[in-house]
Amino acid sequence: MTNWMFWALGSAVFAALTAILAKVGVTGVDPNLATAIRTGVILIFVCVLVASTGAARGVAQLAPRTWTFLALSGLATGLSWLCYFRALQLGEASQVAPVDKLSVVFAIALAALFLGERLSWHQWVGGGLILAGAVIIVLKPV
Repeated sequence: MTNWMFWALGSAVFAALTAILAKVGVTGVDPNLATAIRTGVILIFVCVLVASTGAARGVAQLAPRTWTFLALSGLATGLSWLCYFRALQLGEASQVAPVDKLSVVFAIALAALFLGERLSWHQWVGGGLILAGAVIIVLKPV
């Protein structure tokens, strides 16, 4: 199955596992060190994947614009992970993960602002529900 929904659901499942595994992993560890360890594992995993599939052959054809935006994306990912691990160290995974998923709402807004994507009412309502859900989860009963 190669459609986007299969891969998006896989991403969601592995992101959920990431939250649980990372919450246990950051206990008593500096979050920056934890991020470095996680990044090292990812680097090795992806290098093996790229080498085994032959994908590295295309690196010479990448445009400078592609390099720039992939590098910026990498920096954003690193900053996200640093913040995420610190949040997991300080908070409950059941609260941190939903707030982290507000990235969906931010991505919808940024896609409209910077990529010119036209949003349907489905995206507006869905984004609003995600925002409302995160707020409800974070609020603690008095």
